[in-house]
Amino acid sequence: MERFLQASYYVDLQAENIQAAARELFAPGMTDVEKARTAYHFVRDEMLHSFDCRANVVTVRASEVLHHRTGICHAKANLLAALLRIQGIPTGFSFQRITYAAQDESMGYCTHAFNAVYLGSHWVTLDARGNKPGIDAQFSLGDPILAYPPRPQFAEFLYPGIYSHPQPVTMRKLEASQHPKELYYGFPDELIEPPDIP
Repeated sequence: MERFLQASYYVDLQAENIQAAARELFAPGMTDVEKARTAYHFVRDEMLHSFDCRANVVTVRASEVLHHRTGICHAKANLLAALLRIQGIPTGFSFQRITYAAQDESMGYCTHAFNAVYLGSHWVTLDARGNKPGIDAQFSLGDPILAYPPRPQFAEFLYPGIYSHPQPVTMRKLEASQHPKELYYGFPDELIEPPDIP
């Protein structure tokens, strides 16, 4: 589990603002489930999805998401991982292939990111993308309640396995983009690396 607890460039849990947020969010005596629920709602609800709020900045690292209070799903997953890893809760990344267009596959595909969190004796899937009309992801210890339930009729699916780190190709795309509008074009639509846990 060590790899799912480590700090990294993107999951920069050593950053001062991440450490400060953890001190505010987590109280002594909280269980891991309570910590996960608290962190999940904080990232889902307090960090606005960049497309929803029409942000003019592209965030990547966990500390950047927290500073600007916005990010797309991949960046928000970095923040949730950082907050939970600080608390010694193994947290990884999971991915999904979804369409750009809500109604069909006419605009092509992209990857959607969320987290896998080890609570007790099993992995739990948490999607902190952020809710809005038509999207209602929830904290669930059972079956995942995702922002985008897969639609096989449009060739959408969940990628198998759990990763200890975000996808490098996606991080590079975010870092190369000056405005969220640029993420509508050329965004990675498949995974290249194998998962740490198949």
